[in-house]
Amino acid sequence: MPDSPLDASPLDASLAGALGGRTAQAMQKAFGLRTVGDLLSHYPRRYARRGELTALDQLPLGESVTIVAQVLDVRERTMRARRGSILEVRIGDGQGILTLTFFNQAWRAKDLVPGARGIFAGKVGDYRGLRQLAHPDYELFDASHEAVAGVGDAEAQAWAKQPIPLYPASASVASWQVQRSVELVLDTLPPIDDPVPAAVRAELELVSLRDAYELVHRPEKDRDHLRGRDALRFQEAFVLQAALLQQRALLRTAPATPRVAGPDGLLARFDAALPFERTADQVLVGSEISRDLEGDVPMNRLVQGEVGSGKTLVALRAMIAVAESGGQSALLAPTEVLAAQHLRSVVRSLGPDLAARLRPTLLTGQMSTAEKKRALLSIVSGQSHLVVGTHALLSEAVGFYDLGLVVVDEQHRFGVEQREALRQKGRTPPHVLVLTATPIPRTVAMTVFGDLDVSTITELPAGRQPIESFVVPLADRPGWRDRVWQRSAEEVAKGRQVFVVCPAIDAASVEAGEEAPVDDAPEGTSEGAPDGDVPAPERASVEGVLALARSLPVLAGARVEPLHGRMSADEKDDVMQRFAAGLIDVLIATTVIEVGVDVPNASTMVVLDADRFGVSQLHQLRGRVGRGGHPGLCLLVTHAAPDTVARERIEAVAATLDGFELAQVDLELRREGDVLGSLQSGGRSSLRLLRVATDGDLITTAREHAAEALKGDAALSGHPALAAAIARRLDDADREYLAKN
Repeated sequence: MPDSPLDASPLDASLAGALGGRTAQAMQKAFGLRTVGDLLSHYPRRYARRGELTALDQLPLGESVTIVAQVLDVRERTMRARRGSILEVRIGDGQGILTLTFFNQAWRAKDLVPGARGIFAGKVGDYRGLRQLAHPDYELFDASHEAVAGVGDAEAQAWAKQPIPLYPASASVASWQVQRSVELVLDTLPPIDDPVPAAVRAELELVSLRDAYELVHRPEKDRDHLRGRDALRFQEAFVLQAALLQQRALLRTAPATPRVAGPDGLLARFDAALPFERTADQVLVGSEISRDLEGDVPMNRLVQGEVGSGKTLVALRAMIAVAESGGQSALLAPTEVLAAQHLRSVVRSLGPDLAARLRPTLLTGQMSTAEKKRALLSIVSGQSHLVVGTHALLSEAVGFYDLGLVVVDEQHRFGVEQREALRQKGRTPPHVLVLTATPIPRTVAMTVFGDLDVSTITELPAGRQPIESFVVPLADRPGWRDRVWQRSAEEVAKGRQVFVVCPAIDAASVEAGEEAPVDDAPEGTSEGAPDGDVPAPERASVEGVLALARSLPVLAGARVEPLHGRMSADEKDDVMQRFAAGLIDVLIATTVIEVGVDVPNASTMVVLDADRFGVSQLHQLRGRVGRGGHPGLCLLVTHAAPDTVARERIEAVAATLDGFELAQVDLELRREGDVLGSLQSGGRSSLRLLRVATDGDLITTAREHAAEALKGDAALSGHPALAAAIARRLDDADREYLAKN
């Protein structure tokens, strides 16, 4: 917020002062609006016209709607079971008919006369097969204008064509009540400073913020609200990008210890011993990281790359470089299975000499007390230069001698607070390297990770086998279920191994902390079930599928074992080691195997109830096969019906192996808030008009202009309106998120 009341913007004024206490309280309760700026940013969701009618036969049952319609007839009847009457008003659009019902309110018949038009709002219900609104709110159009609108009066014609803003409403606050409040605020709004510099607005031909509010909320013609939205959309992108870039500049003011790898040091020895040539992308990203590590400001870099593209190798080289200067690195992994595998991979990659010198150490929550004590001593004394662990690394009991680098594997599996807790364990701010195998579209990277430098690895190492992917649509091909097991048995007969992934451990629960929520299907339902009329198929679970697989004749003699998060660390590690050694043929698992698990002999990935997983999860799971000498096969089994979003999502995954293409598809299929995560999770910081799926060019332009405004002026002392807009846009929690991210 601005420093003093004298500097406060009119947008920061409370709604209570502008509208009165009762109305302000209703706005806060219904929509969380507290200030004038909040209300003016509560934009219309669409625009109607007084001459327009709504397709009433297409209104969804159970949803609150705001519609434009015409009264057809009115009748009053006496209730049978109790005293009083019901007023039934039929409204129509020439095709569909909707009934309005009012109990003991016969006086409304004076207003709701046949031929009257207006806006009606309420929840769509069903009574004996007919759609109805019970006790709806309504506002009728001015009868005098209606009477002359069709006979050539210019003013009346303009009135009939003028767009009517329809606002997001609630059961307690109707759209027109929001409209009246907005008009009252606009009528008394003093001049306001614009966060977008005048020169930028002139270059891009954008109206001022004050005019944009006027055009969006009180348009006289369609192009008015379009021009207003253009200006407000750019302002939203500009302020958010300025906030991200400002945070980036502030992070760079903190000193960091340079970590330089010498020409004949540990890193050079490691590179010389590699049994393969690094890909061009690995070399490029490695040089970017080396340059960051050698600087005196903390590295804050995101490395994204396809499954199996070599992100772990890039991270390991960074950790070795830090070790050359005596520093320590901490690799935070999302699961104990992955942490244990990372440690084995690190030891194997280092070789016996470097491993003995750097002493890689594992720390997880399920280790024995004696094992933990040994690990903690090795870490705090600085004997261990490479530390791999799970959330156990975040414990207050864990101390580092000289933490120089934090590596976060699969960043989307951790909260911001968890990453920050590890970063705070450095005596000076450590360098931070974030890894993700979930490709991020450019616009999302700019909008969510705009304060990080982004490196991308697209080139896959030589020797990766192609993967064929197929959708198994049980909703329309139920007989294909048997073929899934037959195909798996064929792979086992060839000496290969099979993953079978389920969304749950047992019939009653989903694995906490392991499974991501389904993108757009409610818990316990299938998108293939229309309106809940068809019972959803029972969710595939590890326990149920394990029993089934062991009973199938086609898998007789096959070694079938489970893996899930309720097993102890030793049990999970034992299963994974036996699977990696070829001692298990079919692994029935939850998504504990989603990332990082490397079993070259595994050729087949079967995902049951694939519609319960997101695009990125399915792509990650598929990446577990085709890592050795055998072509990969991925079977995505689903009950989702054709032409549903869930089915479209699965078919998109099957259609391409390009993770970046899938990321764009995912962005287009998912809700905006899902894409943007914690920063955009709702409240004042959620995106309002900006859409990262479609506004990429706009975001890029806004970022360029924001960077220019911040050049040499990170505090924005020369742009007070922009500084105030950032303060207004981001509350304390948002600022803390940016600082940690």
